Amino acid sequence: MTKSTNQISRESRSQTFQRLLSRKSGANLTTLQKATGWQAHSVRAALSKFRKAGFVIDKVPPKSEGRGSAYRIVVTPEAK
Repeated sequence: MTKSTNQISRESRSQTFQRLLSRKSGANLTTLQKATGWQAHSVRAALSKFRKAGFVIDKVPPKSEGRGSAYRIVVTPEAK
């Protein structure tokens, strides 16, 4: 059986996580949970793993009251 050329390439959860954190506005905990299907403690653990891997991740204060902080990658390991 051959693969179709129309088949969509799927991102891994780690790639999705990195893409969301790389956005200018970053991503909040809820957004990361919905995109990956992970629970809150798993998202926080992934943030720690990314930091250990050399990523610099800033915590951006919420833009409006009642919303959670956003996280954003500001330096990647390749840029160091």
